[in-house]
Amino acid sequence: MDKGNMRIQFVRTDDVFKDLCEIIESAQDAAYRAVNMALVQRNWLLGYRIACEELRGGERAEYGAEIIKKLSEKLTKDYGKGFDYSSLYKYVRFYKTFPNILDSVSPKSKNLLSWTHYRILLQVEEQEARDWYEREAATQMWSVRTLQRNVSSQYYYRVLKIQNQDLINTDLGERELVHRSDKYEFIKNPVVAEFLGFSLHSEFSENDLEKSILLNLQKFLIELGKGYAFVARQQRIHTEKQDYYIDLVFYNYILKCFVLIDLKTNKITHQDVGQMDMYIRMYDEMKRGEGDNPTIGIVLCADTDEDIARYSVLHENEQLFASKYKLYLPTEDELRNEIATQKAMFYLQQQDKKEQIPVHLST
Repeated sequence: MDKGNMRIQFVRTDDVFKDLCEIIESAQDAAYRAVNMALVQRNWLLGYRIACEELRGGERAEYGAEIIKKLSEKLTKDYGKGFDYSSLYKYVRFYKTFPNILDSVSPKSKNLLSWTHYRILLQVEEQEARDWYEREAATQMWSVRTLQRNVSSQYYYRVLKIQNQDLINTDLGERELVHRSDKYEFIKNPVVAEFLGFSLHSEFSENDLEKSILLNLQKFLIELGKGYAFVARQQRIHTEKQDYYIDLVFYNYILKCFVLIDLKTNKITHQDVGQMDMYIRMYDEMKRGEGDNPTIGIVLCADTDEDIARYSVLHENEQLFASKYKLYLPTEDELRNEIATQKAMFYLQQQDKKEQIPVHLST
């Protein structure tokens, strides 16, 4: 029953227990949102007020540090935890990093994240990347743990959309170019899959890899990116002469296309690429429905190869990709080097034969 302007509303049913559960859970959710909103507003306003006081000292860093130190001692004495030096310093950074997040004390966006989300976002130095993480966290409703993992695994920098777009042919209609550019945002390379539970030097089969992915399907879907839905494992494609089995099939409801994944525990080969190319053609002919965009195929392998990226059917095939998976979360330097290497592989794959653009692989 709708009670007008009550903050907690529910639709009455014939199940009293269900109705009570809905009321309790709605109240809990409303309370959490209210507390979170107040905490974000409080910390932003604290940062704002301290920053205003810092301006009195001009550009002297020691003045600001001394102000924060004195305020920390007084606030901690009166209010306890949450007001030490590092916390107050973080509130100032919060205000300076997100100066337009509040209008006075009113949120500008209904998708205001939690304070813990914003603490993680403060780890990201580059504004473009930070804005992207903030937007994705809000629209995709990332948990704190998911946001932290995506920042730590440099998720943004593994998005192929930020590759050199000049290497993508531009002699297409504007609408088609937008679709193609968007497509690269949904292919991660490398794929960081530490959640699968394999140690760096453990031996496992492609079947083991597939089983672990299915056991951790939710995490794998998050790693793949937005818009993915699981369709099937070992999906059979029947022809007159033979049956073929595709390891994993997904559908991306944003790209409106099927995504096929073939798992390989070794370095990619020409045979792997040729097989996936065949799968894509067969799937488009036998499974692709009206309104679906062309099928995408990803060979997810232990390692990629420069020659295959340059000379195989992988070269200049807009629907076929090779991605490398890593079974542990690398250090920041290791991951940056790996991203640079995989970008170079991508350049080789997309490179126009008429313009041989020099590419230097990271070592």
